[in-house]
Amino acid sequence: MSEIVITADSTCDLSRESIEKNGIRIMPLSVMLGERSFRDGVDIVPADIFKYFDETGKLPKTAAPSTAEYEDFFRSFVEEGKEVIHFNISSQASGSHGFAASAAKSFGDKVRVVDSLALSTGQGLLVLKACDLREEGMDAQQIYDTVMALRGKVNTSFIPDTLLYLYKGGRCSTLSYYGAKVLSIHPMIDMKDGKLYPKKKYIGSMERCIKRYIGDLAAAYPAYDKRRCFVTHSNADASLVELAKGMVKELFDFEEILETVAGSIITSHCGRNTLGVLFISK
Repeated sequence: MSEIVITADSTCDLSRESIEKNGIRIMPLSVMLGERSFRDGVDIVPADIFKYFDETGKLPKTAAPSTAEYEDFFRSFVEEGKEVIHFNISSQASGSHGFAASAAKSFGDKVRVVDSLALSTGQGLLVLKACDLREEGMDAQQIYDTVMALRGKVNTSFIPDTLLYLYKGGRCSTLSYYGAKVLSIHPMIDMKDGKLYPKKKYIGSMERCIKRYIGDLAAAYPAYDKRRCFVTHSNADASLVELAKGMVKELFDFEEILETVAGSIITSHCGRNTLGVLFISK
């Protein structure tokens, strides 16, 4: 049986520890601050995004690797006799999956590409599930089939502190932005079929909204994969993060609760203090 390597876009937002522990290989997307280009997770951090936005009032631009870059990336593993299972951010959010899928055609059944239909650690959950299945002895096709079937069960949701970044990025109307600002509305943003949409509105402080959000998740998903859960945030206040982790521990029964900080690609679209609880339901 060929060795299986699990790879993913940098948008999976996994910690360095998880990446190194599982031997995951990462393909960074690009972030442009004005005329300067940076590699997500390599030479730019979310603080750079906040600083650029504060100084210019503009959001950075992001770009996916080209088909040629994906071909080079995959080739490095295939030439070593390995099979590749690669995970992309939702094809509804980026062209990354299309480029990766096109590149994979050059390698036949040696490279399998997964449209996660998620982003951030929603994608990361599938990546780590693939690593779990590899440890259990599944072959590449079995792993691919299993994670493809799980995509619709990944809860990818979050609450932004402000809609300003979504508004500036064209993902939120002027009316919604100013209405939320005046009324202290914090919407729960969810993903369905790979697309983001506002699922529920909470009113009040972020603390109050986080409590209601996690309580609603526990009620909506009584059956879930207990292996792991992510509390993922974009440099959120420590008090908010601890509140969320405490509530998840109280209301759920996960084997591990992993805190991760969203990378520069995700941060550039949602802004500081955004927080989400992500897991796989049953």
